[in-house]
Amino acid sequence: MTFHRYVALGDSFTEGVGDPDAARPNGLRGWADRAAAVLAQQTPDFRYANLAIRGRKLEPILDEQLEPALAQRPDLVTMYAGANDLIRPSVDIDLIVERYDEAVGRLIEAGATVVLFTGFDPGGSAVFGKTRGRFAIYNELVREVADRRGATLLDFWRMREYRDWRLWDTDRMHMSSAGHQQMAIAVLDTLGVPHDLKPLPVPAAPRPSKREQLRADAKWAREHALPWMHRRITRQSSGDTVSPRWPQLAPVQID
Repeated sequence: MTFHRYVALGDSFTEGVGDPDAARPNGLRGWADRAAAVLAQQTPDFRYANLAIRGRKLEPILDEQLEPALAQRPDLVTMYAGANDLIRPSVDIDLIVERYDEAVGRLIEAGATVVLFTGFDPGGSAVFGKTRGRFAIYNELVREVADRRGATLLDFWRMREYRDWRLWDTDRMHMSSAGHQQMAIAVLDTLGVPHDLKPLPVPAAPRPSKREQLRADAKWAREHALPWMHRRITRQSSGDTVSPRWPQLAPVQID
């Protein structure tokens, strides 16, 4: 299967947070850029846009990104959304999935192949583990949307390789470069696109002492958990001053 116009929608997962690249907009690369580079090599007139912005909840993603995406007449759309809703103190899961379902329907009616994602299983996270039930409910509803609408589903919940923390950034919230590469491979495989991407090397699995682990946990809390909680309390978002990395369809940056 070949594609010509790919638009990526979503939050930090799709923006590429955790996969730094100073030569690209917002200083990030990410799995979507990595997958787009493969698609571009297979189709001479291929164009790519990435509208994702970190911190966005599902409804703002749809409010800000859906119409610009439709206006570019994509034949491929990926959309990851909902995780930022599920980690808030309260969320109406049925309501946000209703809007999600409508948006997926519009994209498919416009002729796009739509790739959806379930959320990752947070059961192993000390901070987000208590939201596991929410994620399980939301994911089942997303699976229903994909079945009903005929969308392509990548079931992140079932990707057990991501239980290896070496695929996650130091903030323990976003994928590392190796994690983004693994996700690009999974997306291409799910679409049935041939490619030669290989997993990136990861460091040897650490075996810290109890004292070393406590120090690492304290450092993580200071540098990542506390700032995240402060933003929640003050109703700020890490994406408040961020713009889409690739707002319009354009040739892909390949390196």
